[in-house]
Amino acid sequence: MAQINTCLKLTFIIFNLLFAIIGGIIIGLALMSQVMTNANGGEEMEGRTTGLIVLYIMGFFTMVIASLGAYGAYKESRVCLIVFLVCMVVGSLLMLRAGFSAAITHSQIVPTLESKFHDLVPLDNNGENLKHMMELLQEKAQCCGLFSYSDWKTIPKSCNCESEDQSQCTSPRYDGRYIYKQPCFPIIVHYMLMFSNIGLGVVFTMAALGLLGMVLSSIMIHQLRYRTSPTVMLSVPTIFTASPPKYQELQNPPPY
Repeated sequence: MAQINTCLKLTFIIFNLLFAIIGGIIIGLALMSQVMTNANGGEEMEGRTTGLIVLYIMGFFTMVIASLGAYGAYKESRVCLIVFLVCMVVGSLLMLRAGFSAAITHSQIVPTLESKFHDLVPLDNNGENLKHMMELLQEKAQCCGLFSYSDWKTIPKSCNCESEDQSQCTSPRYDGRYIYKQPCFPIIVHYMLMFSNIGLGVVFTMAALGLLGMVLSSIMIHQLRYRTSPTVMLSVPTIFTASPPKYQELQNPPPY
């Protein structure tokens, strides 16, 4: 006989299905990121491998924990639900810690990037991988240099401005070529801040889902804990007892 409220069980199973879908999306994003960086020659990107491993692990464990919670609710297994609750507590604490740390460092993204990118100027003095990545960025984003075209000693062809809108182009004094006026640093900062905001949203959303999972699993564990409580049988006390009637019907004796 079912010991958990049917509506609560169904809600918890649906919650874990959505949680598993989120885990699958995280794994899909990791695969997409890996394919895109490989296609763009990003094998040497700093921190790329670590970031992909973190995404794969997060997605895998999200799906495993969601499956465990759904199975525990379906089978009304107290052990599975307790393990799920512990995982939710640990996961929520980790997500909140990571979220608050990321929120604190969010305001430092721009000055940190600016300081690091200034160390890369002039761009010609860096390795071929960095120059190749910069040329791809300049060609796709229609920009030149990190802070200006003067970041290059020899301006590459990827800076050539062929836009119909001549306001996007400028002409250096020593070359005569039209090149892109816009630097690449503002574009990089825009996408870095966008990804940072998305990351913060994902982290705090996962933390909120973890808290919701903690509440639902705690309620079901509570219901399973008291499933052996004695059943109270209600009986109506006997107030009236059968007694002979005070009055009896009088009948005339039959005639002889």
